[in-house]
Amino acid sequence: MSKREIYESRTEALILPILEEFGFELVDVEYVKEGGTWYLRAYIDKEGGITVNDCEAVARRMNDLLDEEDYIEESYVFEVSSPGLGRPLKKEKDYIRSMGKDVEIRTYRAVNRQKEFIGALKAYTDDTVTIETEDGEEMTFQKKEIALIRLAFDF
Repeated sequence: MSKREIYESRTEALILPILEEFGFELVDVEYVKEGGTWYLRAYIDKEGGITVNDCEAVARRMNDLLDEEDYIEESYVFEVSSPGLGRPLKKEKDYIRSMGKDVEIRTYRAVNRQKEFIGALKAYTDDTVTIETEDGEEMTFQKKEIALIRLAFDF
């Protein structure tokens, strides 16, 4: 396991009991370097959406644990955030929650001369995603060929 994966895994193990207590869901944890600064981010959610106060409450509790455990070598900024509307589908629970809803898929390479597709999520496996387009056509994509998959929104 890479250092990044170890940090993310340990952070996930620390934050899950806190989120359970609040009734929140862990969407993702990431450890990334942006503009010369390391960031440890936890994305959380709940039915009806996360508020700034929710993020602050979790961050306050988590900061104490991170200080106690002190397992990250570099200096970093810890953030707790809502995943936002445009979050990608990554985990099985994301796919389950999105079944039957319209998703946007962007592929690395063109399929039938296009790279963007929108359709209702019909099925998924560990390796594939199947959507039904507006004209009733079912399309199956290999996950490794998908650059991005997220819920589609009409604004």
